Amino acid sequence: MSSMRSSLPLAALLTGLCLAGVAAADSVPPVTVKTLLTTGKTDIGQPLVLPSHHPVLIVSTYDIAPGTRLARHKHPFSRYAYVLAGDLTVEFDDGKQRQYRAGDIVVEAVDTWHFGVNSGTVPVRLLVIDQVEQGQATTILAK
Repeated sequence: MSSMRSSLPLAALLTGLCLAGVAAADSVPPVTVKTLLTTGKTDIGQPLVLPSHHPVLIVSTYDIAPGTRLARHKHPFSRYAYVLAGDLTVEFDDGKQRQYRAGDIVVEAVDTWHFGVNSGTVPVRLLVIDQVEQGQATTILAK
């Protein structure tokens, strides 16, 4: 009988802890939304350019090794990138530079020559989203 009495308080304590855990879990919202960016312009102030005929959505990841310099290029339509990791420097023909780090959003310039460099010591990892007209390239390389 004494073992039964000593287990009752333990059972009550465990039940109380379980119910407290349920109450705490119920107070956490099931979905949290955090807006990272709202804009109608590129990072250099241009209006966004979206395809008007037969749009195609392309989602890609890019991994850029430390010290790597991308080829000089431009984009015919708006391109968006989320920096998952690393440090990226983008340089334009006029010499201006933009710095991006993990957690930053890049709203790339449209029809403007530029190149990117992994300016850090770890790989840059990007999630890139393009919307182009069917059959069009996302990137035009300089010759």
